[in-house]
Parts: sequence; C-alpha cells; structure tokens
Amino acid sequence: MRTEPKLTRLDRVFARLDREPERPAHIDVPKMSRHRIVLFAATLAFYGAIVWAVVITSWLVRLDWQVMFFRPYQQWSEIHWFVDYYVVLGQRGPTAVMVAAWLGWRSWRQHTLRPLLALGVSLLLLNITVGAAKYGMGRLGPHYATIIGSNEMWLGGDIFPSGHTANAVVTWGILAYLASSARAQRWLSAVSAVTSLGVGMATVYLGTHWLSDVLLGWTAGLLIMLGLPWFEPLIARAEDALFDLRDRVRARRRRTSAVPLGTPPVVITPLPADREDVAARSSRAPVHLAPGPHTARSERSPVTPAGSRRPPHPERHPRGSTPSARPVTGG
Repeated sequence: MRTEPKLTRLDRVFARLDREPERPAHIDVPKMSRHRIVLFAATLAFYGAIVWAVVITSWLVRLDWQVMFFRPYQQWSEIHWFVDYYVVLGQRGPTAVMVAAWLGWRSWRQHTLRPLLALGVSLLLLNITVGAAKYGMGRLGPHYATIIGSNEMWLGGDIFPSGHTANAVVTWGILAYLASSARAQRWLSAVSAVTSLGVGMATVYLGTHWLSDVLLGWTAGLLIMLGLPWFEPLIARAEDALFDLRDRVRARRRRTSAVPLGTPPVVITPLPADREDVAARSSRAPVHLAPGPHTARSERSPVTPAGSRRPPHPERHPRGSTPSARPVTGG
C-alpha cells in the first residue's frame, strides 16, 4: 500500500513557491538604465551639495535656525496630537512590520521570495548608509544646540540626515518599486512621496530635526531606491541559494526517513561445537507432545505416573459408579 509523505508547513510553503510566478509578463525586473543612472548621479550631487552647505554654515544653516526659533509646535499646537501619531509612519520598526506583512502575502501570491528579499536589501542599505552618515558627521539636534547660528557638526549627535525621513522614503517607496503594473507604480510612487514628505515636515514641526536634516534624509532614501536595481542579481542569487538549501534539506530528510530509526542490527554469534548439539536437541518438539488430533479431557484414560509416591486408595471409585453401602456397626 503506497502512502504519500506527510508535508510540514514549511514544505507546503516552498511547494507553492516552486510554481510559476503569477506576476504579469510585461512587468520586468528594474534595471539600471541610462536614465536611472543620470538621476542617481544628480541625486548624489545634490546630497553632496547639502552636506557642503551645512559644513560651511551657509544660508541653509541660517534657515535652520529661523525655523527652530519659529517653534511650529507652539504656533499650531492644536495639531500636535495628530503629528505625534503621524510621525510613526517613519519609524523603522512599525513600518517594517506592516510592509513586510504585505510583501509576504505578495510573495505567497506570486510564488517568489523576491519581494521580501528586496525589502531586506533596501533596509540593510538604509541602515549602513544613513547610520554611517549620522555617526560620521555627529550633528546635534535643535533641542541640544549649543551655539546660536552654528552648524552643530561633529559634536556627538546622530540626527543628520533624518532617519525617519529616509526610512519613510525607502519603506513606502519599495511598494512602488515592486508594483505589478505601471498604473499601480505611479499611484504608489505618489503616495510614498507624500507620506515621506509629511513625515519629514512632522519632525521639523516637533523640533527633533533641522530642515536640512530632512532634505538630506529625502536625498538618502531616494539614492537607495534609485540604486536598488544594481542589487537585483544579488537578490536573484540569494533566492536560488535558499531554494537549493531547501532541496538539500528535503533530500537529507528523505534519506533519513528511508531507514527506520531505533532498529538495532542483527548480530549472529557462532556457538561452540559441544553446544550446537544441545541447541539442536532443545529446538526439537518434546516426545509427549506428539502430533495428533486433540482429545477432550473426559475422553482421556487416567494414567498414573510411574514411581508415584501416593499410596493406593482402595475406597476410591471411578466417577460415575455407585459405591457399595458401608456396613452399619453398633447396636
């Protein structure tokens, strides 16, 4: 009787991922075209210009101080509660969980790991590039400024560029990057741009970032989204490696299940010559158990074994016979 192997939940997930993708054929993996390379170079130059403007304490730094002295959180205090909730759209933890859940469903529908791997690569690039810039330039925020009019650079801070703004650009922009149609890509690009713009302005409103921090955060997130197609071959190789690892684990599991566990090997130990005869005699059937039809107990004739120690009993009569009457003595 042939039985099908019982699949685990992980096996069912990978079995679904083995199927052909349902992504429309006209949507290709983005490549680094000439137009995209030009945009990347222009954005990189704008990134360098912002950093240089802050380092030399130019008009951009004076604008930062003017916005800080304006104190938007006091001018429009009635929207403070809303901005406190809205700025969460730029926090890395909650946004990564929400977007990962959506892309996980997309991976299940399209039978591919590319959406989740693309999200992982983009967040890794974000942490490396933005984190290095933050701690490398060490700028202090508005609440910790020491000298009015200074750029507050290399003083041990970590707010330049704005991590909330860059995270909003990358986290919501990856949805537009992985869109399955051109129309969805346009709409999601607009939504992600508005969301990241709102998150950046929310940090300026709350006084946690300078205006130049937000500008550099937008630029840093845009650089990651423009340069992500360079990592598509790496994403494809990572997906193939994961499937190859799955195949090796599955093959090893099949080999292990082919041999039942806990079955000890049978070892035959040869007996000495003098014990072989004893073993042969003990394996024979006893003489008194001769083959034949089984008889009922009442049909067997009673046999008294030879040498019995029980004395004969003259008064015992066979069953079924009537004993003779005993003489009555006495007067």
